[in-house]
This record gives sequence, C-alpha cells and structure tokens, in this order.
Amino acid sequence: MAGYLEAYTQPGPPLLLPPDDVLRLLHELRPQPACLGTRFVYWKTVLDEMSVSFSVPPQCILRESPFGESHSSYPGGQWLPGALVNPAKNCLSLNSTRSLDDVVVIWRNEGDDDLPVCKMTLREFRAEVWLVAHAIKALGLEKGSAIAIDMPMDVNSVFIYLAIVLAGYVVVSIADSFAPLEISTRLKISEAKAVFTQDLIIRGDKSIPLYSRIVEAQSPMAIVIPTRGSSFSMKLRDDDISWHDFLGRVKHFKEHEFAAIEQPVEAFMNILFSSGTTGEPKAIPWTHATPFKAAADAWCHMDIQRGDIIAWPTNLGWMMGPWLVYASLLNGASMALYNGSPLGSGFAKFVQDAKVTMLGVIPSIVRAWKGRNCTAGFDWSAIRCFGSTGEASNVDEYLWLMGRAHYKPIIEYCGGTEIGGGFITGSLLQAQSLAAFSTPAMGCCLFILGNDGHPIPQNQPGIGELALGPLMFGASNTLLNANHYDVYFKGMPSWKGRVLRRHGDVFERTSTGYYQAHGRADDTMNLGGIKVSSVEIERICNAVDNNVLETAAIGVPPPGGGPEQLVIAVVFKDSDNMKADLNQLKILFNSAVQKNLNPLFRVFRVVPLSALPRTATNKVMRRVLRQQLAQLDENSRL
Repeated sequence: MAGYLEAYTQPGPPLLLPPDDVLRLLHELRPQPACLGTRFVYWKTVLDEMSVSFSVPPQCILRESPFGESHSSYPGGQWLPGALVNPAKNCLSLNSTRSLDDVVVIWRNEGDDDLPVCKMTLREFRAEVWLVAHAIKALGLEKGSAIAIDMPMDVNSVFIYLAIVLAGYVVVSIADSFAPLEISTRLKISEAKAVFTQDLIIRGDKSIPLYSRIVEAQSPMAIVIPTRGSSFSMKLRDDDISWHDFLGRVKHFKEHEFAAIEQPVEAFMNILFSSGTTGEPKAIPWTHATPFKAAADAWCHMDIQRGDIIAWPTNLGWMMGPWLVYASLLNGASMALYNGSPLGSGFAKFVQDAKVTMLGVIPSIVRAWKGRNCTAGFDWSAIRCFGSTGEASNVDEYLWLMGRAHYKPIIEYCGGTEIGGGFITGSLLQAQSLAAFSTPAMGCCLFILGNDGHPIPQNQPGIGELALGPLMFGASNTLLNANHYDVYFKGMPSWKGRVLRRHGDVFERTSTGYYQAHGRADDTMNLGGIKVSSVEIERICNAVDNNVLETAAIGVPPPGGGPEQLVIAVVFKDSDNMKADLNQLKILFNSAVQKNLNPLFRVFRVVPLSALPRTATNKVMRRVLRQQLAQLDENSRL
C-alpha cells in the first residue's frame, strides 16, 4: 500500500514481512495525472477494497491546492472532487465479499446475560434501516436538516443513525451522559429540527432519566423510544412522537428499499462536538468522505475484514461511535453492541459469547477491569487484537489486558473528532511497544515542533507539540461556530510550502523510533476518554462556594503513567481559608461538575494556592501548574 511508503519513510520500528498486497501495490506505484504520488495508490486501493459505490465517480483522488493558498476552503487540496456518494448506502450494499445472510450486528441488553446473544443478518438489518428512513422522510423536514441522536449506542440508535444519512439528512451526535445545558448548547449550534431519544437509561437497578433532560433542554420535536416494553413512565410533550407511532405511519413500507439520497462528497453528514478552550464546544462537521477514513484506518491498522466481530464500548455522541459503525460495516465485519455498563462481568461475558475478534478499550475501562477482576473465568481466545484510544495508557495494565487473550497485540490509536480517525497508531506489520505508537496513520504526516516552533528533523528524537500535514483524507475543513483556519492553521509553521495543521497534543519521538503521548499542549484535558475544556470546569467550580476567588482545572497523569486525573487548584478570597476543609470542597466540586457538565467526571484532588501562575498578559499558565503538580506527585512517589 502506497501509504506505507509515506508512513515508513518517517523513523520507526522495522517493518515486518509485508503481505502480498503491499508488494503488489509497490509495483503499481507510479505517477498519476492530476492526482500525484503515493496517496493516489493508497486511497484508490482502499476504496476498491471496500467496494465503494459512487453514483457519480470522482474526477480524481486528490486535486491539490496551489502552494501558498493557506486560507483555501480545502487546506492542502480537495479529495474526490465531483463525486456523489452515500456512506450509509454503502454500509447496506451487497458486494463480492458480503451476502444477505451475513450477520452484521450482535447485541445483548444488560440483565440478559444468561440468554443467547441477539443477531441480525444484513437482510434483516437493512430492512429496519429502510423503514426508519421512510419514517424520517414522512416527517416532512427540509432537505439537509440536522437531526440529533441522544441515546445509548444500541441496535435502534444504529438503525436511526444510518437512516438519517441514507435519507440525506445530517446527524447531530449528542452523548447520553450530558446535562440539559450541554444538550441545549449542541442543539442550538447545530440548529437541529428533531431529536431521537429514549425515556430512561437502565443500568443495573438504576433508572437514569433521559427524556426529561431533553425536555429541560427545550429540544425540538422528539421521537422517543420506550426503554422497556411499549409504554412510557411519563407523558410526552404535545409535539413529541412515540417510536411506535413514528414507525406506524410507514408500516406499509416495511421491507421496501429506500432510495438513498446521493450527496456531494463535501456535503455534511454528521455534526460532532469537541471541547474548545473558550467554554463553547467546537461543532465539527463530518463530510461524506469521513466514513471512508474511519473504515480505512480499521482495515489497514487493525486488519478488520469480513468475519470479524468488533466491540468498542462507546456512544454515538463521541467520534468512536460513528467510527465503529463505518469501520465494521464498510469492511464487511459485524458490530457487537452491549447495552449496559462495560465495567462489569456482564460485558466480559458478552465479549466471550459474541466471540469478539477485535476489542476496543479506553485505559480507564482496563483499570476498572483489573481492579475488579471481572474478566476472570471468561474465554476471550477469539480476540485477534485490541484497540486502545482516548487516553494515555499504562504499561502494567495493558500487559494484564493482553494476558486475557493469550497476549494478543494492542494497537494504540490516537486521532481526533476533526480528523475522523487516527493520525498516529500501531500496525500489525510492526513490532509494538506497550503504551506507545509505532507509526503515523496511513496517509498522514507527523511533525514534532521544537522550542523554536519549527519541526525537528524527522530522524531525531525529541518532544514537543505535534503538528500534522494538511493533506488528510476525511479531515475537517470547516467549523460551524468558529473560524477553521484560525483554530487549526493560524500561526503554524510551513513545511515544503504547506502550512502545517495544529492538533494540540504533546508527543515524544523516542530514540527507538516509537512515539509516546504526553497530554494536551493547550487548556483542554482528557477525562475518561472525553476531551473537556478547563474553562468549562472552572466556570462551574468558581460558583460552588462564596469563599472561592478563582480555580484552575488541570488534568494530571498519575505517577507511572495512565489516564489523566482531574485536579482543581483553588485560590480563596481570604488567605486564612488555605486550611479549609478541602475534602468537603472536593465533594461540592464533584457534585456541581457531575450535575452541570458530565456525571462521568470526578475531581481527584483539590490543591489550595495563594495565587495562580499567570503570563504578562494575565493568562493562567495551566501548563505550568500541570508540570508542577506532576513533578510533586513523582517526588512523593519516589
């Protein structure tokens, strides 16, 4: 694959014996008119491998922008210009590697752990998606309208997701853990015209309200799915619709194929959100090209293919939810969905019973499994590899994880919502190192910036802020509520005439050619795989107690490495309060953050300070605080 040439010209571990595909493609590598170089061969091969169907084929793979056009609508170039395509249609299509009787989704609800797993063939699955698409069309929404999904990632939410795309609308992804204010913000930014949700989320013996949060967020029309049976425990608003009535309007269309709405490849397909540093989340549109980036990463780096069964605990509100849909279905594999908490033995048994072959994790989940020993006694021998993303991982915990599946490899995978996939990862063709990355993702170029703000030499070890080459298939080229150029390109250095793209992570290239992540370079942090702005947390904490003058929220990695822990530095109005009850304050901070921002966040520690470190222009230097607290923890450990 040509992308291997680009990836492996950068220093890294040695390439192991390549498969026949690589040798064949290296032989094919030759200049192409208008679409030059290795990218042509790689992306043409990927699209052919996935049997992607275009109603109007692209004029070329890449039309490069003239050098110096840094403010172009397509930074670096335009991918698949002129093409019309529908990714959902491609997920449901027959091809040479897939039949109607292939199982495409396997699932189980929490509490049904002793029952057989549920399965659905492509024939059954696409009939359900078609019916939902007919029902969405019957709502009479304007063409291209945004439609939100705020519910757990189960088989119904996947039907809904694909049906929205199939019918030519735009999915708005909202995580089911968000508080009403966060839901409202995302609905307003995206201008959503409807929202799919459910009445409750059932976790064990707990019933967590969801529809009531949608109502409090003053959402537009809601289509509401009952969690249990066909009745609700609450009354719906006048304009809202029950799932039963929604589908009942088009029951005569059952098993009637829905004619997919083919769209220009640059048209919006999904709006996702990533925290900015100003408190308002960045609204990032995925185009109709982005799904193929997600699927290509899975095919190339995790060897996802027909017959594989992929489980990755996530939600459609985060990029790994849509990623899982496309990474599995476009590659002819099956999704495995557990509708419940992934932290207990129920999920571990599901992985065994579904015969999962690729299990995706975040480090926080692995830490919970190890601490509770909830995977003991279950057979995970079907697993061929693990994938890991979202946070910095820990060597000891990941060695333990490998031991659950006869020491199968873990492919580290790091990217971003605005990338649509990964920019740095591992490879089954290379020797892997725990808690490290072995290669740029196929088709991506990485640069580590030195102290002077310019890339260090490609063959030199070093640490610094990571920058990306601008030519990335499927990456964002606009934001709904911010200037895309200002966020990702303004002030960045150039390389060979192309301005580099900002990412915001600090990375290290080691002397052995591997890469290691060292957290964020800006004022965001990563808590449990969720990127959040310090400003968002500080706004909430500042209002908790009248004695608090100001706070600084910092994500600090624990000694020995692993997921970041949330530390709140506090400056009191009265310096005599330095000896205040910090445990009580931590409880108050936790309660406020979980209620107003996300119930999954947890304050690990509260640290009193006489003043926050600031720049000459009065900006809080959170990076300095982070370094000081990390060093303090390390000294304590030693």
